[in-house]
Amino acid sequence: MSAVVETSSRVPGGLPGLTRLDHIGFTVPDLQQARDFLVDVLGCEYMYSLGPFQDADGPWMSEHLNVHPRAVMRQLHFFRCGGQAVFEVFQYEASDQIPRQAKNSDIGGHHVALYVEDLDKAVDYLRSRGVTVLGDPTVSRGPSAGQRWVYFLAPWGMQFELVSYPHGKAFDRERGDAA
Repeated sequence: MSAVVETSSRVPGGLPGLTRLDHIGFTVPDLQQARDFLVDVLGCEYMYSLGPFQDADGPWMSEHLNVHPRAVMRQLHFFRCGGQAVFEVFQYEASDQIPRQAKNSDIGGHHVALYVEDLDKAVDYLRSRGVTVLGDPTVSRGPSAGQRWVYFLAPWGMQFELVSYPHGKAFDRERGDAA
């Protein structure tokens, strides 16, 4: 059986007015640890904080955020990364909170991919900072040919990825979009 590769992501009549990704939100067990990692290791810019937030008597938290109605959002921090991506990082306390970090294979599993110009230099840097890098860089094939990537873990176990394709990916070259 062969895999089918879809090569177009533009859908006419999609979400009206959609222009770009605004931010990525994720929850961590310790905001100070996350701030140290995001700023001191990854080089993100700390922007500002909000909170705490809680609704002691009503359903606001569950209706608006899909969390336990008595959950407490201790604080959230905003970070800019690479001059564009914004991370909205939360620390919650909730009676039904699952303290295990989701794997990519779990429903809701995820990772954050960061583009770097020199993958080998970035991997050496992460290792020198004691960051767990998962294996050695992988060379992509097919529509992603020209790309190399590797996963690494934040101190709380969240999965990040470094990607690099300085001469573009095969998909982009075939369409004439290569940088």
